[in-house]
Amino acid sequence: MSERTSAAADGGGTTVVGVGDEWENDDGSGRRPEKNAGRGVVVAFGLTMKTLRLRAGLDRVEFGRRIGYSPSTVAAFEQGRRIPSPTAIDQADEVLEAGGLLRLWKEELEKAQYPVFFQGMALLEKECIELLMYDTHVVNGLLQTEEYMRALLAMRRPPLDQETVDQRVSARLARHGILDRKPTPLLSFVVNEAVLRHRYGGTDVRRGQLEQLLLIGEKANVEIQVMPTECVDNAGVNGPFTVVTRKDGKKFVYTETHATSALETDTAQTVLAAARYGIIRSQALSPRESTAFIEGLLGSL
Repeated sequence: MSERTSAAADGGGTTVVGVGDEWENDDGSGRRPEKNAGRGVVVAFGLTMKTLRLRAGLDRVEFGRRIGYSPSTVAAFEQGRRIPSPTAIDQADEVLEAGGLLRLWKEELEKAQYPVFFQGMALLEKECIELLMYDTHVVNGLLQTEEYMRALLAMRRPPLDQETVDQRVSARLARHGILDRKPTPLLSFVVNEAVLRHRYGGTDVRRGQLEQLLLIGEKANVEIQVMPTECVDNAGVNGPFTVVTRKDGKKFVYTETHATSALETDTAQTVLAAARYGIIRSQALSPRESTAFIEGLLGSL
């Protein structure tokens, strides 16, 4: 069967009341919740943390000192404006003697930093042993530099507000942890040549992105291949997709369109998608040839 979710609309924030607290500036620590996605979860967690802090008789200064954050960032956590890291949640649970109550929120808070349409895929990325990715429009998010991310998000229409841009960049960068995760997943990327030739963000952004591809391509668990525009055959003409294999061997196929995403779970469809990806890889340049190709593009800048 297929599990389908509609993409959340960009923009249009939700008003959150701080329950007796004035809104304060914070030092930028922690991830922001995605608007119209899991904001309610983040606010509920913050109120729970605040209640436990008050019960423990700690002000924000002392509590922040014990968990390693400024009072203003503690306020941002409690008001649902920032999402604490998993380590910060563990520390808060211990300091407040919550008995695991705060730790229970970890998975939901992790999901809350992503748009609704990507939340299922984000969780699968964290559990996978293999990712097979074919991209035809932009460089895959797991390979993007921060500058490339911001260039892409700046081109969205209607425009995204700066807070949403910052949140999505932060969330996308957090996903890069998969590149060095232990145990190491197998990661295969095939990208169309045209993607590498687009000058999104200008020459400097493009140069940095090409350099990053070469750097990541050196990792033992990563293979990056280029599908040249002059190829006669391409089994990927139907568009980009990702095949995910979970630790238990179950496969999923993730696709995105203009306003929706789909996470395919039907065994026949996922097996066929994996086979199609194998054909695409055989038609693309080899990893070694692809490295030389990217080096050539970089040298021409």
